[in-house]
Amino acid sequence: MTTEFDVPRDPRLVVADMDGTLLDPDGSVPDGFWPLLERMEQRGIRFVPASGRQYYTLEALFARVAGQISYIAENGGLVVHEGRSQVARTIDPAITEQVVRTVRGAREDGAHLDLVVCGRTGGYVEERDTDDFATESAKYYLRLSTVDDLLAVDDEILKLAVFDPVNAADSATGFFGGLDERCQVVVSGRNWIDMMAFGVDKGAGVRILQEQLGVTPEQTVVFGDYLNDLQMLDAADWSYAMADGNEQVRRRARFQAPPNREQGVLTVLSAMLGD
Repeated sequence: MTTEFDVPRDPRLVVADMDGTLLDPDGSVPDGFWPLLERMEQRGIRFVPASGRQYYTLEALFARVAGQISYIAENGGLVVHEGRSQVARTIDPAITEQVVRTVRGAREDGAHLDLVVCGRTGGYVEERDTDDFATESAKYYLRLSTVDDLLAVDDEILKLAVFDPVNAADSATGFFGGLDERCQVVVSGRNWIDMMAFGVDKGAGVRILQEQLGVTPEQTVVFGDYLNDLQMLDAADWSYAMADGNEQVRRRARFQAPPNREQGVLTVLSAMLGD
């Protein structure tokens, strides 16, 4: 990986992770992004937010350009293009049951775990009197319903998201260590563990859009900062890790963008567009 970034000559698809990558620390889209997006549209470059966030949350973030961009949501579980959604693969109901019961058992033993069951039409939680979980889940899930029993949810389940206010990596190996033989278990942030069916990841979402748009990896630019971005980096010749991102991600990417705290994605896009 080079520390000085090059830029592609003929980009046609730009895909960016949200938290820790494009978004400001307060979770907002930087003001300077919108004129760059307009220039990308003028040049026929499709922009795509790719996130573990719910589709409806991403749609709200980019409401001012509704219908002009595509989306990779739920860590690749849902791809939305030209107003049409495509579910990559739902998670096995038996795995959902196991995770729900594991979280319940952990809480009974004193662990502070919470769970969002992520469906195609919305997210679902059981009643919990914890401010940190309420605050964090609201950031990522615009449509979130409180239900009496997560095992009774009637929806296509795309992802299971476990919240640990202390250290998600420890919980991933401690409480869910054996689950990686049955599904993907990905630490997607300091406090979140995401579980999806095998073959579901942001990279798969990028490849779906590449096929639909007729775009090659050489024409694809991606930006990421954390472990749930690794497969996405492999789907593009122009893969950028944020300089303040996870070390494994920085090793995997071909190029390094300036830090997220310095709006590094905007710096690379500006150079790519000739500013």
